[in-house]
Amino acid sequence: MSDLVFTADFTSTSQWVAGRSWAYPDGGPTNPGDNKLDHLTPDPAYSRTGTFRATRRTDSWWNTGLLTTEGSDEAFTVRTGDQLQARVCLPSGLGAWPAIWTWRDGGNEVDVFEYHPDNPDLLELSNHVREGHTYLHHPAVSPGAVIDLGVTFGRRSVVWTLNGTQVFADGRGVGSGWHAYLVVNLSVCAGLYHPCPDAKTTELSYRVENLTVRRRAIPHAAESHDDGTAAETATADGPP
Repeated sequence: MSDLVFTADFTSTSQWVAGRSWAYPDGGPTNPGDNKLDHLTPDPAYSRTGTFRATRRTDSWWNTGLLTTEGSDEAFTVRTGDQLQARVCLPSGLGAWPAIWTWRDGGNEVDVFEYHPDNPDLLELSNHVREGHTYLHHPAVSPGAVIDLGVTFGRRSVVWTLNGTQVFADGRGVGSGWHAYLVVNLSVCAGLYHPCPDAKTTELSYRVENLTVRRRAIPHAAESHDDGTAAETATADGPP
């Protein structure tokens, strides 16, 4: 059994902070070292509707939408054993770099997904806590596609699902004491790893239709398995 502990309300200023993240140098607004053209903006039109937007500026940067639970009044964190579910509509414009991910104290990053339309059928799924990742090619993934993503942040394995089917278990996990804030955003590629937007493109966007987190009702200390039953056999010998 699990309890619903978080339902994203992107309009909520107590749940989410807009246009600022300590995953960016000095909290933002730019992050050129990560090959991003982002200039974070708190303007609610860029994130609070659930459609995360980016628009070209006149100074070579792009105004971009980002929301994080870090620094918010509620300060919600996901933790070991939690199950996150999200429905997203992927972008189609070259240069768009959407993501849902976690962050705390300079790390603790797990990427629910990253996507680049120049690789139209590929999702990037990454656990940077213990370095497990995959490049997932899948016929359900394409520019403009609506997909259901799921992640279980297991102690010994982080497990991803796509449209209800398990697609990757990293066999690494996040450990027993892990917790991190949520980040949802749209970045813009600067061209080193993926193409930057076409010269005539002035706006990019993608939509997050819903995002929820469930948590097991029993204390974590009493759990013998927190990695998801589908992954248990494959990860029984994983690191503690």
